[in-house]
Amino acid sequence: MDLASLLRTVPDFPKAGINFIDIMPLLQDGAALRQAVDDLAAAFADVKPEVIVAAEARGFIFGTALAYKLGIGFVAVRKPGKLPYKTRQVTYELEYGTDTLCMHEDALKKDARVLVIDDLLATGGTISGTVQMVKEAGAEVVGVGFLVELDFLHGREKLAGLNVKSLLHISE
Repeated sequence: MDLASLLRTVPDFPKAGINFIDIMPLLQDGAALRQAVDDLAAAFADVKPEVIVAAEARGFIFGTALAYKLGIGFVAVRKPGKLPYKTRQVTYELEYGTDTLCMHEDALKKDARVLVIDDLLATGGTISGTVQMVKEAGAEVVGVGFLVELDFLHGREKLAGLNVKSLLHISE
């Protein structure tokens, strides 16, 4: 199945000059969603993660589905004020501003094997912030996976030295 054909580009969202890659048409197709989750699982079959970490909101979609498929736990990374317990946090740069993410302080065991998942890699700000929190918790990042990577934004450069895999690549 051609997963890329199910992506939609929305110009000038969330602000002028940004071409937003909308994954919702792919999510609406049950067979495509299943293939995307299966392909992500296959891409990281060799790293034997113990837990998936994913940032809100669309990262939750693939993160929880992948955790279920692999039979492992899931840790949510959220915006400030959304998690009820003590958190660690990181502020990072996006392609169109800055943001802050939080994770429960006790969400990861020391030396846990973590697979970080998100829907899309753009400039790498969100995911590098998430990776930073995982490492600060004393866990090991064994892989970082995406449905889509926007190659022209070079976000992968912020993830140097990590096992990064993307199912789909958009060159421009």
